[in-house]
Amino acid sequence: MSKPLKTSGIVHEFKAFINRGSVVDVAVAFVMGATFKTVIDAVAGDGKDNQGILGGLVGAVFGGNRPNFNDKGVTLNGSFIPVGGLLTAILNFLMVSTVMFFVIKAYGRFHNAKTEESTNDLLASIRDELRKQNNN
Repeated sequence: MSKPLKTSGIVHEFKAFINRGSVVDVAVAFVMGATFKTVIDAVAGDGKDNQGILGGLVGAVFGGNRPNFNDKGVTLNGSFIPVGGLLTAILNFLMVSTVMFFVIKAYGRFHNAKTEESTNDLLASIRDELRKQNNN
């Protein structure tokens, strides 16, 4: 006779794995990151069709509707070296990192504005409340 499969053990282990805080936190972070990417793309552009607000401003400064320097380069001894693609990538990186810096800075201010009571403060307030109740 063969042994029956212990599916309840596997199901239990899987449920325990999924219910770990770290797995759920990573899933939430992934979804929030993917959603947040649309905000960054709207401001800094996605490097393809969407030029974003900053890309439009850079395009207005350099002329044209998009900051795309891919066709720019240097000719050295008859050989064309396309440095424009690198310039476009660096420009996109700087725009995205600038937007991320300000968003994270604003989030930090918002997050730090919420002053949470420390454990010691909470325990002291519970102690004081218990003393008041015992003295009455």
